[in-house]
Amino acid sequence: MNAQTQAAINRPQLASRLQEVARQLDRAFLDKQEIIRLLAISVIAGEHMVLIGPPGTAKSALVRMFARLLDASYFEYLLTRFTEPNEIFGPVDISAFRQGDYRRRVEGMLPQAEIVFLDEVFKANSAILNSLLTVLNERRYANGRHVISCPLLSVLGASNEVPNDENLHAIFDRFLLRARSENLDSYHFHNLVSRGIANELAQLEAHAGQAAQRALLTSAEIHAIHRGYGACMTFSEEFLTTYKGLIFQIRSEGISVSDRRVVKLTKLFAASALFDGRDQPCDADFFVLRHIWNNLDQADILDEIVTPVVDRYYREHPDQRRFVGRVAGLEDLLSELNMIRDLLTSGQQLSDIQLFSQLKNLNEIKAALQAIDNETARRMVAQVDQLLDSVFSSSKFA
Repeated sequence: MNAQTQAAINRPQLASRLQEVARQLDRAFLDKQEIIRLLAISVIAGEHMVLIGPPGTAKSALVRMFARLLDASYFEYLLTRFTEPNEIFGPVDISAFRQGDYRRRVEGMLPQAEIVFLDEVFKANSAILNSLLTVLNERRYANGRHVISCPLLSVLGASNEVPNDENLHAIFDRFLLRARSENLDSYHFHNLVSRGIANELAQLEAHAGQAAQRALLTSAEIHAIHRGYGACMTFSEEFLTTYKGLIFQIRSEGISVSDRRVVKLTKLFAASALFDGRDQPCDADFFVLRHIWNNLDQADILDEIVTPVVDRYYREHPDQRRFVGRVAGLEDLLSELNMIRDLLTSGQQLSDIQLFSQLKNLNEIKAALQAIDNETARRMVAQVDQLLDSVFSSSKFA
């Protein structure tokens, strides 16, 4: 890495600020850690992402807060089949039109935005989608006889459902990452209500002009990262061999991953490494592959293929286990342990899937505590063992 690139990409400083973005979002949104990380690495890699889920699952609120934490020009719009191009790309310039030049006034509209959020993106009509494809693909917009370069960093979309219309396949394909945003289960209900109240109060204060979120990263810094991104694209032979195996296993399950997407995904692995301040990607970054499905049925298949590889890495490197984009500390682990203990001792009837998921979480917490290996961590390991013994001695496992 030359001196100029090193100046443009200060890995420790960048990682610190990205992780602070993640922490602020995590304090506001419950159980969205992986989506938060995906949002960050999408922008860092200059790729696009769509959130799929029912109404009321914080899709829009999450993207809006994320955008406020970045000092970048922002454009947002709720699309319907009646939305007209001038609402997205700008009105026709009447004075230019009178002189025989058909072009739009794009100031403050999508072609000049760096972060774009399109809610219900798949409901747009063909007139909008055709122009949008060029913007997503090439960062260019044909404005009459003129082609203008767009400063776009990333388009973030949201939809209540996966598109099943063949005419929408091209636009869906341009969203390299697809993340599900679901309603929270009963395990998270208490924290959901308490955080929700805090968020509502914060919004009231913001509307009254009493509070404002400070941006943690500027668009100029992100553009500089993109210019020097070649230095980030270094991969070990071992990593590439594992990647090859995963792609062919995914394809063998009937999940289409084009060669173009295979190459583009490497940018996201590199962005995930940058997020952690690492020099190059590791097997933990393959979590990205859980989010390349083409329909919701494929999500569980990808999880079964990818998660064992990620889990194996953390078993071998427990000191690198992440909580909200950072290495887990004792406070994180204690908080997670207390939440699991409350759930398992509440008397609430859990399904087998819920129970085994929490047992897996306990074993992961134990591995992370053993890596810390101090007196407090050893006491917490004893608490984990006691909780595991209690669960296994219950009638469900007797």
